[in-house]
Amino acid sequence: MTTHKISIDHIGFLTPGNYANDNPLAGLEQTLRLLEYGETLGFASAWVRQRHLEPGISSAAAFLAAATQRTRRIQLGTAVIPIGYENPYRLAEDLSTVDVLSRGRLNIGLSAGRPPHLDLIGPLAFDGDWSAYDFSHQRVLRFADNLRGDFLGDAHTVIKTPFGPQRPRLQPYAKGLSNRLWYGGGSLRSARWAGENGFNLLIGNVTTGEQTDDFFEAQARQLETYRQAGWAEKRVALGRVIVPLDGADASTRRRYLDYAAGRHERTLTPQGERRTLYARDLVGTSEQILERLLADPILPHVRELRLELPYEFEHDEYRQILDDVVTRIAPALGWSQTSGEIAEASSTNPAAA
Repeated sequence: MTTHKISIDHIGFLTPGNYANDNPLAGLEQTLRLLEYGETLGFASAWVRQRHLEPGISSAAAFLAAATQRTRRIQLGTAVIPIGYENPYRLAEDLSTVDVLSRGRLNIGLSAGRPPHLDLIGPLAFDGDWSAYDFSHQRVLRFADNLRGDFLGDAHTVIKTPFGPQRPRLQPYAKGLSNRLWYGGGSLRSARWAGENGFNLLIGNVTTGEQTDDFFEAQARQLETYRQAGWAEKRVALGRVIVPLDGADASTRRRYLDYAAGRHERTLTPQGERRTLYARDLVGTSEQILERLLADPILPHVRELRLELPYEFEHDEYRQILDDVVTRIAPALGWSQTSGEIAEASSTNPAAA
């Protein structure tokens, strides 16, 4: 097996934020505690998904607003918000508020296209004929433009407020937030678009098979396409499902292995009309996981690794996974808590790099 030279200076984790249907508070509170725990371990970032009609986080902005008050150092991110259901102006207001509350720690991951469950949610979310709505990348660009803090109207446009006349612009203005925008890439087209428009790039363990049935070959082409689009200096964060067995008891180890076995078949061939390709979950001892990570042909080309936590696990199991990754796996990839702090400082304040 070929091994590669790897130097990771930023390790984050993505949590599903799942909860029991009859007790959402307990699950959301546990997720907040997991973010606190990840911060104590030295993780550089914590990311949440935004999913609708599922027992998970349906409003990343609301959840991360709470997380800003429970953490102090760790970066917070959305991976990802489907822009289709969002108003680009109102979402910009909400997430600017979250960034200010976090003191500049927010990273915003977005995706475009027809959002999931549109036949069910569309009539509830939109007025009029929602089938004619624009779900393209232009919606993402409108959102990004709103974050830049430009004044509305011309130089003479003012509005009356209780604070006196004001030149109108989106409030609060979160300086630097527009530099922390990410696009969830999974195809050559999305990678090219993200590169051409200056977005950082999120890639993970799911991608589209274009011109190949090999997951790593497809993802390598996407990464090269992104960098050739003119933004080689932007950030790229790579996601992999990593589940170490070391700190788990015997019954939990068996369940982890059964979980991986149940998902293995989907990695063998492209799935569905879009030819979706899946990477194998990295489930095993820390030595086994490191062997596979060192053979991952994508990892040498990124500096940021995102641990993607599975949906089906319990809070204590998530803590065990985070602890094993930081103590047994991350140091072998070149990461240390000091390097993570430097990466965190430089990504939120480029002048500190």
